[in-house]
Amino acid sequence: MIDFKAPGMSRAEFLKLLAAASATTGLVTLPALAASPLVTRKIPKTGEAMPVIGIGTSRVFDISPKDDEDMASREKVLKILFESGGKMVDTAPSYGMAEDAIGALFERMGARNKAFLATKVRTTGEEEGIAEMEESFKYLKAKKIDLMYVHNLRDTKTQLKTIRKWKEAGRIRYAGVTHFKVKALDKLIGVVEKQPLDFIQMKYSLSNPDAAEKLLPLCQKKGVAVVVNRAFERGKMFRAVKGKALPEWARQELGCQSWAQFFLKFALGHPAVTCVIPGTDKPEYMIDNLGAGRGRLPDAKQSKKMLGYWRSL
Repeated sequence: MIDFKAPGMSRAEFLKLLAAASATTGLVTLPALAASPLVTRKIPKTGEAMPVIGIGTSRVFDISPKDDEDMASREKVLKILFESGGKMVDTAPSYGMAEDAIGALFERMGARNKAFLATKVRTTGEEEGIAEMEESFKYLKAKKIDLMYVHNLRDTKTQLKTIRKWKEAGRIRYAGVTHFKVKALDKLIGVVEKQPLDFIQMKYSLSNPDAAEKLLPLCQKKGVAVVVNRAFERGKMFRAVKGKALPEWARQELGCQSWAQFFLKFALGHPAVTCVIPGTDKPEYMIDNLGAGRGRLPDAKQSKKMLGYWRSL
């Protein structure tokens, strides 16, 4: 029997065990990891429960639906997400062929009703925005999209106007805005203050915790759900801890079994955060990421401890 809770286990060691387990489990049914459910948080505007770990598709799902090998690996990733209780799948027209791949995968898996599907509009002008969103519906093979964001605050008022119309018509369930640059925090704050929103998506990590100062408290006050992107800073954070052992207190206090879980649990430690969407195309990484959504999440004191430890590295 493989012990997935061995003390002092590094991310590399953890993933080696997952690789060994795949020989008999296919990385789809791992009772040791699925024994406890994912933590959920409520979407403030509706009370709908959202599992705290989802998946982003930028780069990693930019594949041709005709590539059998690539599609098979992504299908495993999505199957693990759904079988573990996860829901959110985040994509965008700017992610290459990701929308097309997601639509094809959902269709062949019969998985559309298992997913909370989010995409974005990233263009300028009302007619242009409508055309792009219609294309997203076509590529995603969807009659309804759960969440439509204005991507990187591009022509925000115009695109939100259309999104709200489509929300009233039942084509879209939630409206939001996104950004990924820290320098856009003030702009995001201004939009949250002035516009009725259901969601925002923004960077929040140990390397970039600035959103916790004003944006996240404002979202709590306004009842806006927060989705965190780039919690790994596109891999830079793993390079910073290469060769370093996970601190024992992180395992003991928070149940972290890898650096990925340490990073994700920090992001989830803020009560304003509804879901984190790390991207991956590897089944074993998906399992690792999902581990951050189980068990204890850090309180304010522990989050401060995690940030202090990170800054000391």
